[in-house]
Amino acid sequence: MKRLKIFLTALFCISALIVFAQTDTTNQIKIAPKSLINTFLDGLRWGFISVLQPCLYAMFPVTVSFFLKRSNTRAHGIKNATLYSISIVAIFTILGLLLTIVFGRDTLYQISSSAIFNIFVFLLFLLFGISFLGAFEITLPASWTNKVDSKANISSFSGIFFMALTLVLVSFSCTAPFIGNLLIDVSQQKERIGPVVGFLGFSIAIALPFAFFAFFPGLLNKIAKSGGWLNTLKVSFGFIELAMALKFLSNADLAYHWRLLDRDVYLSLWIILFGLLGLYLLGKLKFKHDDYLPLNDYGLPYLSVTRIFFAIGALAFTVYMIPGLWGAPLNGISGWLPENKTQDFNLEKLIRSNKISGSNSIQNNNSFELIIKPKKYIDILESEIPGVETFFDFEEAVAAAKQMKHPIMIDFTGHSCANCRKMEAEVLSKPDVSNMLHKDFIVASLYVDEKRELPESEKYTSKFDNSVIKNVGAKNLDFEATIANSNAQPLYIFADEQGKIIKNAGGYESDVDRFVKILNDVKAENKKRFP
Repeated sequence: MKRLKIFLTALFCISALIVFAQTDTTNQIKIAPKSLINTFLDGLRWGFISVLQPCLYAMFPVTVSFFLKRSNTRAHGIKNATLYSISIVAIFTILGLLLTIVFGRDTLYQISSSAIFNIFVFLLFLLFGISFLGAFEITLPASWTNKVDSKANISSFSGIFFMALTLVLVSFSCTAPFIGNLLIDVSQQKERIGPVVGFLGFSIAIALPFAFFAFFPGLLNKIAKSGGWLNTLKVSFGFIELAMALKFLSNADLAYHWRLLDRDVYLSLWIILFGLLGLYLLGKLKFKHDDYLPLNDYGLPYLSVTRIFFAIGALAFTVYMIPGLWGAPLNGISGWLPENKTQDFNLEKLIRSNKISGSNSIQNNNSFELIIKPKKYIDILESEIPGVETFFDFEEAVAAAKQMKHPIMIDFTGHSCANCRKMEAEVLSKPDVSNMLHKDFIVASLYVDEKRELPESEKYTSKFDNSVIKNVGAKNLDFEATIANSNAQPLYIFADEQGKIIKNAGGYESDVDRFVKILNDVKAENKKRFP
């Protein structure tokens, strides 16, 4: 029993950590679209995490035993339990289908990128995070579940379906926050059936244990009993939910330049949250529903080996983040952090800038790079590539390229685009790349989610959907759709000094050598066109 408990706990806690590692699955504004298989795997991951929440985990023995005892034969019990599992899959998949019909793929995608949506998700995660810590319980009205439960008759398929619906409603307080995460993931899926595929994976992950234990009921005696360890897991997810909530508030904060969650403030909050999680796992903190630690033969409380290892992981992650307060890139979680420019003191950026400034002092005094500087939007935008001067308007970048005789790297990016931050930290900021960009290229970083209003003279109607382009982000997104037939970020398009396209280098790919080769090829092509 203990081995099974340890295995299941480790499996699903690792799944939770994968949430932070797979930064292309969270809720970012305008990232590269997912494949259907990735969306399905996202659904599986959130479903498996949901399974270990108390309101679901504790129902396995009760529900499966109920089917087996109320059936005439074991085969009949297995049949009923299988239909029950299929009903769970059907209910959640129907939910995904309804989302597709009501919103459609593009509308859901646009909703996920709005400030209102991100603030709503922040409040949702905050609410459930506090609930997971034990402050209160979130449940649907009892009249809803009672009405559905009254229709649950084991003798008919419709009764089995209503039993499955009862499970879905009763488990709402545990599954809702993870369904919220899944909604973020499926909103990044450009295929129309994306939501259906995501919820199919989610429902399969929840239904599989019921079917499994129905086929092998003897294992019910070996499954770890629900209790204090499940509450520990729930509280741990409470801390993680609070940390994830900050990401969504940061999305809106960055787009509107509120400066509520600058990078150092954001990191400070994460350091505190994961530090408290480590202390909690060590037994130094106790919440409302926590049981005491298990007692040894002498009646003294002790920590299990499993718990101590997860505490070590939480505290190690806390220590890992501390150098970020002074500007360390923290490549492992860069996609979850606000932009570097929001940090008041960035030691790495200061050192890199000083090095490049020193190298400039010995260059030819006639070099244009010492003269031409960006002017538009520099009051709100700043380069995310250390030591590289960045333009934020394409026309201004082309004018500079013509004078400096340099090709242009068009960087379609977003304030809250996780893969953009990863690409900047893992590739663009590397000396081999940044030095070449500084010396031989004009960089135009075009933010597709920038909310700065355009002057009346620059507003226009898009040829794609006849919408009025009113702000900088909409203009850049419309421009990206025009030259690349894409709305994915990051996206790197290279153009010659006249602004004509040379190469579409695609999006996020953490390969420095590949990017250096692309830069050399673009330089060579630009020289061919303009010897």
